[in-house]
Amino acid sequence: MAIILFDNQNRKGLFPFTLTRALADLRFGVFTIKERWEQLSGQTVYVATVPYLQGLYPALPSGDHVWVDASVITSGSLLDTVLSLTSGCCLADEHGLIAGRTDQLLKTSDNNLLAAFKNIADQATVQRLEHPWQLMQWNDRMIREDIALLIKDRISQPLPATVQAVQPENIFIEEGARLSHCILNAATGPMYIARDAEIMEGSVVRGPFVLGEGAVLKMNSRVYGATTLGPFCMGGGEIKNTVMMGYSNKAHDGYLGDSVVGEWCNFGAGSTNSNIKNTAGEVKIWDMGAESYVGVGQKCGVIMGDYSRAAINAAINTGSMIGVSCNVFGAGLLPTIIPNFAWGVDGTRYEPRKVQEDINNWKWLKGRQLSDSEIAVLQHIFAHY
Repeated sequence: MAIILFDNQNRKGLFPFTLTRALADLRFGVFTIKERWEQLSGQTVYVATVPYLQGLYPALPSGDHVWVDASVITSGSLLDTVLSLTSGCCLADEHGLIAGRTDQLLKTSDNNLLAAFKNIADQATVQRLEHPWQLMQWNDRMIREDIALLIKDRISQPLPATVQAVQPENIFIEEGARLSHCILNAATGPMYIARDAEIMEGSVVRGPFVLGEGAVLKMNSRVYGATTLGPFCMGGGEIKNTVMMGYSNKAHDGYLGDSVVGEWCNFGAGSTNSNIKNTAGEVKIWDMGAESYVGVGQKCGVIMGDYSRAAINAAINTGSMIGVSCNVFGAGLLPTIIPNFAWGVDGTRYEPRKVQEDINNWKWLKGRQLSDSEIAVLQHIFAHY
C-alpha cells in the first residue's frame, strides 16, 4: 500500500504555484506537502495531478492504495484515521473526498470521486489549502509542527562560539551548516538550519525560521518570523513572514514581507514590496483561478510564480499577483496584476525561446537545467494560460 496525493479541481485556487507543480509539491514550514506525508506516515507517497503536469512525477502504481486530497492539512489524528482505512472506505466532508482506500485508479478530474467508495465516513473538521497566500499566513504553525517532527530524538550540532543566541535550545543545526557572528533569537519561535546552509556575519534572525539545505543568508540580513527560505535560496536585506519555496534569490537590501515566492525567482537589488495599504484597510488580491479579487486581511505583499524576476529597485505594490515566468520592470509603482509570461508591464509577452534560454541561465548558476518535462509544462502554460 502507498499513499497517493491527488489534485482536484480546487487546484486552480492555488495558481500561479499549481500551474507549474502538483499541489503536493507546495512548500511551507520545513517540508513540501509530499515530504510532510512521507515524514509522518513512513509510507511511499505518489502524486496524481492534471495530465500536463503528470510527466514531472513517477508513474502511479497499480494496487490497493490510499488516495488523499493533497490540499488537506495533515494532523496526527487524521493520519491515524487515514492509515487505518480499509478497502472501499473513505473520509469526506462538504467539499468532497478527503481520503479513501481503493484498488481503482481514480480520475481526479471527476466531480464525484465518492462514487468509487462503498462506505463514506464524515470528517468535517479538516482544514484545506485554498489560496496561495495561506502558505505565509499558516507558516508559523507549520514551522513549529515540522521542526518538532524533524528533530524528535535527535541532537543538534553545537552552536558556534561566535553566535549570540536567545533560547539556544530552540535552535537545531544540521551537520555542514555554517554560522558566524550572527544573532539568533529563538524566544519567539524555533529555528531549523539545514545541511550545508549558511548564515553570514552580522545577520539578525527571529524565529520561527527555516533555512533550507544549501540556502544562504547574506551579511547583515534582518529576518523576522515566520520565514522559510527553502533549499538553495539566498536571502538578504529585510525579510518578514515569507515563504520562498526553493532556488530563489532575494539577496540584496530591500524589503520582502508577508509574501510567497515560488522557485527560481530573483529580486534585483533594492526591490521592495509593500505589505499594507496606506489606509491600513483590507488588502484585496487577484485570484488567478477564479479571475476575481479576494480579501486576504490587513497584510499581504507579493505572490510570485516560478521563474519570475523583478528588476533592481522594483516598487512592488500591496497585494500583487505575479504569474509564471515574468520579467518584471517598469517605472514607479508596479501594477498589482502581472500575468504569466509578462515582459515588463505594457502587455508584451515573453517569447518562449527566450524564456527557456533565460531560465537555463539562472539554473546554470545553481548547477541545474530545464528538463524536457519542465519545458513541456512551460509550453502548455504559455499556450493555455
